[in-house]
Amino acid sequence: MSDMITADLVDLDLSADTKEAAARSLAERMVAQGRVTDLDGFLADVAAREAQMPTGLDGGIGIPHCRSAHVTEPTLAFGRSAAGIDFGAPDGPADLIFLIAAPAGADDAHLTILSSLARQLMNADFTAALRSVPDAEGAAALIRGDGAPRVAGGTDALSAAPASDDSASAPASASQDSAVAPGAASAGATAGRTAPAATGAATPARSATAGPAAGSAEGPFRIVAVTSCPTGIAHTYMAAESLENAGREAGVEITVEPQGSAGFTRLDPAVIAAADAVIFAHDVPVREKDRFAGKPTVDVGVKAGINRPAELIAEVREKAARGETTAPAAAGQDAGTPVERAGDSTEGYGTKLRTWLMSGVSYMVPFVAAGGLLIALGFAIGGYKINKAPSVMDHFIWTQADSWGALLFQIGGVAFGFLVPVLAGYIAYGMADRPGLVPGFVGGAISLTINAGFLGGLAAGLIAGGVVMAIQRVRIPAALRGIMPVVVIPLISSAIVGFLMFVVIGKPIASAQKAMTDWLGGLTGTNAVLLGALLGLMMCFDLGGPVNKVAYTFATAGIAVSDPGDSAMKIMAAVMAAGMVPPLSMALATTVRGKLFTPTERENGKAAWVLGASFISEGAIPFAAADPLRVIPSSMVGGAITGALSMAFGATLRAPHGGIFVVPLIGNPLLYLVAIAAGVCATTALVVLLKGLRKPAPGATPTGTADGGTTPTASGRKEQPVVA
Repeated sequence: MSDMITADLVDLDLSADTKEAAARSLAERMVAQGRVTDLDGFLADVAAREAQMPTGLDGGIGIPHCRSAHVTEPTLAFGRSAAGIDFGAPDGPADLIFLIAAPAGADDAHLTILSSLARQLMNADFTAALRSVPDAEGAAALIRGDGAPRVAGGTDALSAAPASDDSASAPASASQDSAVAPGAASAGATAGRTAPAATGAATPARSATAGPAAGSAEGPFRIVAVTSCPTGIAHTYMAAESLENAGREAGVEITVEPQGSAGFTRLDPAVIAAADAVIFAHDVPVREKDRFAGKPTVDVGVKAGINRPAELIAEVREKAARGETTAPAAAGQDAGTPVERAGDSTEGYGTKLRTWLMSGVSYMVPFVAAGGLLIALGFAIGGYKINKAPSVMDHFIWTQADSWGALLFQIGGVAFGFLVPVLAGYIAYGMADRPGLVPGFVGGAISLTINAGFLGGLAAGLIAGGVVMAIQRVRIPAALRGIMPVVVIPLISSAIVGFLMFVVIGKPIASAQKAMTDWLGGLTGTNAVLLGALLGLMMCFDLGGPVNKVAYTFATAGIAVSDPGDSAMKIMAAVMAAGMVPPLSMALATTVRGKLFTPTERENGKAAWVLGASFISEGAIPFAAADPLRVIPSSMVGGAITGALSMAFGATLRAPHGGIFVVPLIGNPLLYLVAIAAGVCATTALVVLLKGLRKPAPGATPTGTADGGTTPTASGRKEQPVVA
């Protein structure tokens, strides 16, 4: 690790009071050493990674980290804060801060070395030594593993730290949610462990073995575990180390497969087969998860593996004692639902519910876009009476524009007919995988039959997924398992969903759908303007995230019929107009006041012109990630103005997507463009004003270099943020 950290990358008197300021202070040292080419671009990548999951750990540790195109070589900077800095850890502020920077294409050997640091952070002696080391050179040497540095008073740092005892058990409180990192008092912790040589591309599975558990005549209880995190550098290996340490203390044999950025070494199938239980501590999909099917399993987030490993071991042992196992993997079929494979199964029910709904929406949107645009083109070619045309199977004249308009309209109408079944089917798919598709599609089709619309589709999808999940938990004879996914589950689940939709909940949902449609149809004047402002705020709040998708789905639900009302088309127009504001505003701001932005942001601004014009709100994400407190509120103001003006002007839109390329299909197109321009100008003015008032951090310069030096920036390349 000698080339990754030097004394120049250590700050033992870190004075920052926020995690953003701490990251900037340490990143400036990287810039000064030529390790980072664009300070603000790199910090945007750090912020984007931090937004995925806080990087604070119990025991006073913060590990902000990312992979970035602005990093020239793998680098580690260390800061020690006397006051502590909040990195989101449950036990309070962090006083030891490690900023880990890896290039977007970092070689596996370097990432393996960085992972060894993550494991060291679970060693109480190591962290105690870092708190007592008196000089930057000594801290860098300790982190590199060059030897035990001296502390004030002449003793070496590791000797001065509280010693571990291989024969002693950690205090019972250490296995709970204590203030120190789990494993900090681990009996298995080895003081002064040096970083391993980076000789392999993948990190091998590690095993912590203890003697037989008390009262066991057949050897210790055996656990296999998998750890993984979005970046695959820090949390992955810290969770592995923490689980291994807790396993030693609990007297169990635990073998961990860290699935990190440097790849992973698969556990021996014989080890998995011999295991009594499985622990998944992950925030990204467990690769080849079906290898572990059919065993007692605890599935949690990676931070739970770091913070409470003893609890996880106790929980999985209890499951094994009760005989609770996951379903065996079917031949040729991946284990886990799509939500579980997306790494979201570790969160609460609310998070899962949102992900299930977004699963259905994501599969529905292509049908909305294709069908809506085809219908809009049909009206453009054949006029607004084209919806009265006879079927093109009975009447189609090749040389008449009306026939082509009718053809496009009728194809679009057929595509729209799939919206609710696809929504319901893929909500159920997100919950229960492929067995959920049949009852989900059946429930969605019934929703159309009884005029329950999108509300019925949402209910049908959730019911179908829940029914299938319940059926899958029923223990059945091995002889019947082969026909379950093909015959039994589709038959029983479709019958239950059909009964509930036709007889129990269908009529109330249809009434609610009609009431909502009538309410939209009656929106006029001030109410319509306020609704436009609200939808504009939602579209610009998270730029393509769940709130944005809720507003978009609300709008598309209104026009997803063969003959939508005028109010529904106004809502669709307001939503699309507001969604175009953030990227167009960032593009304009980088053009009129380029000196307020980094070279990379100015390059991103060029692309934002096209993205904004195409109604792709995500074009503003790089700017929001780098400066969320200025960009997001400014975008919301502009979006609200545009949404309100669009509704006030009475602009209508039949197409659910397309941006400026569907302006000919918009009612009142000139005033519609005025509404967009007003919002863009407002957001641009606010962003420029707020950025102009910003006080740069000490030592920072507008060009992103430290100390006014001549460190080159990535001004000659067009780069997008790269975050693992």
